[in-house]
Amino acid sequence: MDNTRLNKISRLVQKELGEIFREQTQSINGVLVSVTSVRVSPDLSIARVNLSIFPSEKGREILANITDQSSQVRFALGNRVGKQLRRIPELYFYIDDSLDYLERIDELLKK
Repeated sequence: MDNTRLNKISRLVQKELGEIFREQTQSINGVLVSVTSVRVSPDLSIARVNLSIFPSEKGREILANITDQSSQVRFALGNRVGKQLRRIPELYFYIDDSLDYLERIDELLKK
């Protein structure tokens, strides 16, 4: 499939998932979930979603909760992009810990 089309679909899914998570975490004080990147397979059946979760101490717990609710998140995504995509991809969520890694490097360099 055309690489430009895959990039457009990835950005669309990233934008809409970001909005979905913003709405869901709005009621929870002190928790921020942002979508850092989305990679969609060429056949549009799988989307790998990297999430940045703040605070990172609750990351595993929140990721487990999101993974348990993935069918509901996929349904909400389908309601938002159903007119633009024929098939809504299966969502697989991963923690993006690059910010924690950068923070650790900065901490080591300051020593």
